[in-house]
Amino acid sequence: MKEVTVTASTAIRTATRGVLYVHSAPSALCPHIEWAVGGVLGVPVSLDWTPQAAQAGTYRAELSWTGGTGSAAAVASALRGWNQLRFEITEEPTAASEGARYSYTPELGVFHAVTGLHGDIMIPEDRLKAAVVKAALGDTTLLVEIDKLLGKPWDDELETFRHAGEGAPVRWLHQVV
Repeated sequence: MKEVTVTASTAIRTATRGVLYVHSAPSALCPHIEWAVGGVLGVPVSLDWTPQAAQAGTYRAELSWTGGTGSAAAVASALRGWNQLRFEITEEPTAASEGARYSYTPELGVFHAVTGLHGDIMIPEDRLKAAVVKAALGDTTLLVEIDKLLGKPWDDELETFRHAGEGAPVRWLHQVV
């Protein structure tokens, strides 16, 4: 049997796709977001920015992207911590990897969830056990901990920004289940 050494230059990354939703960004950040996302994806990015009605002086944009697995994590890392930026990025699962969803708000930071084939959030067993233990110790309630595991605080904060304004682009799903 022949042994093959896999290096960064010989490894083949599985291609996947996803969607980046920039929910709100001040105009000064817009070109920097395009530059950062393009740097991660390895292609120039030019987004169609539209005013965000939920917060005066901010803009929103969407980008369907294709890249290697882990690209969503790399984009989330590149954009996290930027003041006044709110975004979500998803990555579809492949035959070799689960999907992912990242949400970011300045107040809450980054939320990450592993997603399955149909977009459901998959919570690891150890995280569920930890939530049960915290609730049993009286530090919190099980409902609060499950809400955190599902990203409810991020969903609650981003919901206002998710609703498309008049004339905003319509996003068609890649796959109907």
